[in-house]
Formats: sequence, C-alpha cells, structure tokens
Amino acid sequence: MPTPEPDPKRPNRGPAAGPGNRAALIAAAREVYADDGLNAPFSAVAKRAGVGQGSLYRHFPDRKALAVAVFEENLIDLEEFTASPERTIDDLLDRVVAQAMVSTAFIDLITADVHDPRVAPLGIRFYGVAERLLARERTLGHVGAHVEVEDVMMATGMLATELARADPAQRPEVARRARALFRAAFAPR
Repeated sequence: MPTPEPDPKRPNRGPAAGPGNRAALIAAAREVYADDGLNAPFSAVAKRAGVGQGSLYRHFPDRKALAVAVFEENLIDLEEFTASPERTIDDLLDRVVAQAMVSTAFIDLITADVHDPRVAPLGIRFYGVAERLLARERTLGHVGAHVEVEDVMMATGMLATELARADPAQRPEVARRARALFRAAFAPR
C-alpha cells in the first residue's frame, strides 16, 4: 500500500511549528474559556487553535499548565507595562482588570494551589512588579507609608477573584468599586 501524500494545503512544518502552535493554543484558550468557562472541553482549545490534540498535549499536558502559560503571558505584559517610570499602582490595577476580564476561568485554577511549582514563580515575579510600583508611589507621596507590598498583592488578588466570580455584565462595576476601596485604603494618612 503506498504512503499517502501530505496534504498540500497544510504542510507539516515539524518542530519549526512549535512556537506558533503554542502561541495559537494560548490565544485559543483565552477565547474558549472566556466563552464557555472551564467546563469547555480541553480539546476545544486545539480545535480553535487549528492544531491537533497531540500538539495541545505536547505543549500543555493539563489545564493548569495551560493556565500557567496564560498567566505567564499576562505577567510578561505587566512587567513590560509597569517598567515605565510614570506607571502607578492604579495603572497596575487597570491592567489586572483588563487581563482578568478575559482570563476569569483560569483564576480559580491558578489560585487553587499557589504553592504548585508551576505557579509559585509567577507569584514571585508579580511580587517584584508590585514592590517596584509601591516604592515609586511612596517616593511620589501617592501611597501611604502604611501600605506594604503584601497589601498590593492582596488587592490585586481580591480584585481578580471578585471579577472572576461576578456576572460578566457586572464586572466593570465590580472593578470600579474595588478600585475605589483600594484607592482609599492606600492613600497617605
């Protein structure tokens, strides 16, 4: 029996396709889980990305691995965004809100075990972002001396969790109210 010819419309690029497939899977996961929550079949991510299930499992053996990859991208974005000297804690909270709006399904998955060796490094890196912004805000007199890095960490965690729990239509109002509470709590005394 002759070997079937490869599909000329979709050539197999081999290992060179790996980074593109990974990026497509992460983007597809954001869409699939934003639309259908974590109840969406894992295979729906591969289908939306236009790759085979083998590629999905090669890159992400389980949902948590995929959630970590989504949050890794979010963290890279936060690190780059907050590197600019004019960025504030308010800017950080705005960006966390924007990210949480499209990553809500993953929040519970990530926060279920913050000591997971795949999750813990993300927390350490985020701590660095919060620490840098807090130092900057204190120097400018925008934040009280009573505010600690852990307070900023807690505020962003609470904000993301509340957004994840809120009905999608209510999320902007939840974000607005939480931001007002944090602004009052962080103000100089």
